[in-house]
Amino acid sequence: MKNDSLKGQYRINEQIRAKEVRIVGDEVESNVYPIAQALKLAEEHEADLVEISPNAQPPVCRIIDYSKFIYQLRKRQKEQKAKQVKINVKEIRFGPQTDDHDYNFKLKHAKGFLEDGDKVRAYVFFKGRSILFKEQGEVLLLRFANDLEEFAKVDQLPVLEGKRMIIQLSPKKKDIPKKNLTSVKPVGDVTNTEVKEKEE
Repeated sequence: MKNDSLKGQYRINEQIRAKEVRIVGDEVESNVYPIAQALKLAEEHEADLVEISPNAQPPVCRIIDYSKFIYQLRKRQKEQKAKQVKINVKEIRFGPQTDDHDYNFKLKHAKGFLEDGDKVRAYVFFKGRSILFKEQGEVLLLRFANDLEEFAKVDQLPVLEGKRMIIQLSPKKKDIPKKNLTSVKPVGDVTNTEVKEKEE
């Protein structure tokens, strides 16, 4: 179905409605030709007249075997898709009174994520009256960003959103592994789905 859809995007030969077309490519001299002459040139080359830019004035065409043309398009699309970079966003959760052991554990995880080319969204979650310690949470997140200065740049300074104070970091540009798409995933602290504060 995808192949048929791609083929349907381009008019060829007698499907082309323009009275004259501009031919480009290595097959013949690039110039504007009456449609009848353009079709005759395509026939002489035992190829097709393919309209590649219908909105141009006059429309732009190539003389090429249509199957070869579609193959080249698919190959180019596949190569472009392979070059897309996948950036995961890993989440790390702190409590407002995280101890040094938990902090260092999560800091180590964050370094690994950044070295893999992933973004890191760290947040302090305030339960109940712990929202009174929001300044403490901000200090913790700024310390976190400072400790990761070698690996990351700050995309977003600490901001309070509901019961969360959030900071977001991006890896500093170097040899980032190539992946495919963009997604957001919470990440486990070993076996869990998120690096979380130990239950108090």
